[in-house]
Amino acid sequence: MRSGGAWLASATQDEVDAFLGGLEDNALMALPWLFDFWALAHQLPPDGAWKSWVIMGGRGAGKTRAGSEWVRAEVEGARPTDPGRSHRVALVGETIDQVREVMVFGESGILACSPPDRRPVWEAGRRRLVWPNGAVAQVFSAHEPESLRGPQFDAAWVDELAKWKKAEETWDMLQFALRLGDHPRQVITTTPRNVGVLKTILKNPSTVVTHAPTEANRAWLAASFLEEVRARYEGTRLGRQELDGVLLEDVEGALWTTPALEAGRLDRAPKLDRIVVAVDPPVTGHAGSDECGIVVVGAVTEGPPQNWRAVVLEDASVTAASPDAWARAALAAMERHGADRLVAEVNQGGDLVETVIRQIDPLVPFRAVRATKGKVARAEPIAALYEQGRVKHLRGLARLEDQMCRMTVRGYDGKGSPDRVDALVWAVWELMVEPSTVYRRPQIRGL
Repeated sequence: MRSGGAWLASATQDEVDAFLGGLEDNALMALPWLFDFWALAHQLPPDGAWKSWVIMGGRGAGKTRAGSEWVRAEVEGARPTDPGRSHRVALVGETIDQVREVMVFGESGILACSPPDRRPVWEAGRRRLVWPNGAVAQVFSAHEPESLRGPQFDAAWVDELAKWKKAEETWDMLQFALRLGDHPRQVITTTPRNVGVLKTILKNPSTVVTHAPTEANRAWLAASFLEEVRARYEGTRLGRQELDGVLLEDVEGALWTTPALEAGRLDRAPKLDRIVVAVDPPVTGHAGSDECGIVVVGAVTEGPPQNWRAVVLEDASVTAASPDAWARAALAAMERHGADRLVAEVNQGGDLVETVIRQIDPLVPFRAVRATKGKVARAEPIAALYEQGRVKHLRGLARLEDQMCRMTVRGYDGKGSPDRVDALVWAVWELMVEPSTVYRRPQIRGL
């Protein structure tokens, strides 16, 4: 559902004039301060008896504004001097300066969001805000968890918890301090990161979550900012975290990690000597099947093998309802990239895999590969090539990279099968580990 602000932004001038002209003077003066009218869906608190509300979003998604407005809604009453639901609030950020400059005085901070007759007073010496109705919000730094030992509150706003160095200790101290009122609550505004304290909060049954990408708030962001961050991060695993607000988990013992993959990012591929498309077909061929992993990798193979380098060009994986569908997707990827070979695992389908492909293209250069080792054993030599800096990634491989960061020394720590990773491994294996020099041509009568 669109907000009233979104409707106004897309309305014609006549519609805007008619809407504003129908408001009484008091309503017109109050309109800028009615956050429920202007808010995006992820900025409004969910219904229910929750204790923690996590607003998880990309950079610039409007998290700070949502936190400020939630504090306002908690402490303000019907009139400026009437009591609100909460009376004692903790404002907790990474440092005192960041709380003051972002949560209190920032462009989306509490003071900027408060109408003149309800605006709290900042008492710098005591590091607190005081509202006309007597409500108080006290400032705390996550660098000093012990400062939360002693005070007590009925509400709290926690900002950017995922980047705190002492997140666990500070969070624990805050929970002991939230002990006033009938049902103390807290809101957490953060860009997600793979940290234990955030994952623990998200798993708590009393936690609710709203989520939004940076794009959701584009009306209030500079076009140049969006262009720059899209150009730099779109289509990357880091972009999914920083722009889409998705929590990415690098599991313990993972063969690949997000920082390592980002360090090997390329904007464009060099001139390549070989390109292959590798396919990991699903066991069955219907709508409920696992994905068919299809990955395109190229390599520079000049000089001795230790100097060879590979570049992952595309993840063309599909959820195919039939073998014919995934075979056509693989052959289309070959055509897009001018690949010189199609490599396919045949453990599950045997000769049927090659038969399906050759029914579409009888002359395709094809190599069948059969797994004799487990997935981890096959993946470890490829992960070693990444560690040596010999395999790089173009953008647009986020879903493949998600699977890679869940492949551990113990196996795959995720749902389903890591079909994309399997296809990647076969492609790099063909180019860098055991490159074939010839391929078996089909035996076609009359040729």
